[in-house]
Amino acid sequence: MIEVADTAMSGSNGTGDPAAMVAEVEALGERLHRVREAVGRVIFGQEEVVEHTLITLLSGGHALLVGVPGLGKTKLVETLGTVLGLDARRVQFTPDLMPADIIGSEVLEESEEGRRAFRFIPGPVFCQLLMADEINRASPRTQSALLQSMQEHKVSVAGHVHPLPAPFHVLATQNPIEQEGTYPLPEAQLDRFLLEVEITYPDEAAERAMLLATTGATDAKPVRALTGPELMAAQALIRRIPVGEGVLDAILRLVRGARPENSPIPAVGKHLAWGPGPRAAQALMLATRARALLDGRLAPSIEDVLALAAPVLRHRMALNFSARAEGVQIADVIETLKARLG
Repeated sequence: MIEVADTAMSGSNGTGDPAAMVAEVEALGERLHRVREAVGRVIFGQEEVVEHTLITLLSGGHALLVGVPGLGKTKLVETLGTVLGLDARRVQFTPDLMPADIIGSEVLEESEEGRRAFRFIPGPVFCQLLMADEINRASPRTQSALLQSMQEHKVSVAGHVHPLPAPFHVLATQNPIEQEGTYPLPEAQLDRFLLEVEITYPDEAAERAMLLATTGATDAKPVRALTGPELMAAQALIRRIPVGEGVLDAILRLVRGARPENSPIPAVGKHLAWGPGPRAAQALMLATRARALLDGRLAPSIEDVLALAAPVLRHRMALNFSARAEGVQIADVIETLKARLG
């Protein structure tokens, strides 16, 4: 059963019959439970990674998956595409990849009557779930081709606007070790990723189960547990989930406290070159609602804010030169910010 949180709400968009809202959330919670079970049959361990990725999709956003090779990033995206019933495609980013290779281009065709006309050929971005593999290996020119699609869900080619399918999500991967020949993502593009999801090595029990399941005669195959329209309905429902005044205040304190210009925390002004903008607060508002729903609760709590602070903030902040020279890490600053919230 769904646990009902306190009744002091703010900025919730949770209008309507409360009983109907609880029924909708309970029904969605059951479907999401089946989704997690379906993913768990293929992806072993990595519960937090799966949770954060599902939070991103339920919030209607994009995720940046950061981890060393061989941890199942590609497998995770392929599995989610099948389980969620989405049209998924994959693009391997390389230094010679051009913008037209992603968004598509116009070609000149001649009809049987001899008339010539341009026809637009869509690129792989025209899908519902795009995996941008090793996104930092492409040039900034190519990376910028994703900006409009990620933010506006459309692309412009030769003066014509082409809408993308709905829902549309980008799950990009990045290798944190090998940086030779890579192009760091610009801040404007990083800010468009709802969460930065760090993928670490699985524990021993999960790795043992993975070895037994993936080296036999057959592999477990993902099964569909949701559809694209159902995912869009879930995204709309999450925006109606109420948010308490205490959670709203915690989000504002966390995000505004991470800005070095006016932060009350001395360590922030000392170590950060720049901090998160309002999009970080928007991301936290949506992500905490999605996490509460995945956990079987009707409204988010401050614990949700604390749990999602790092994946929301770490790619939206930058250390200054002196902090890097002293060995300060972004994680240290985020822990300081979280300590203020208790």
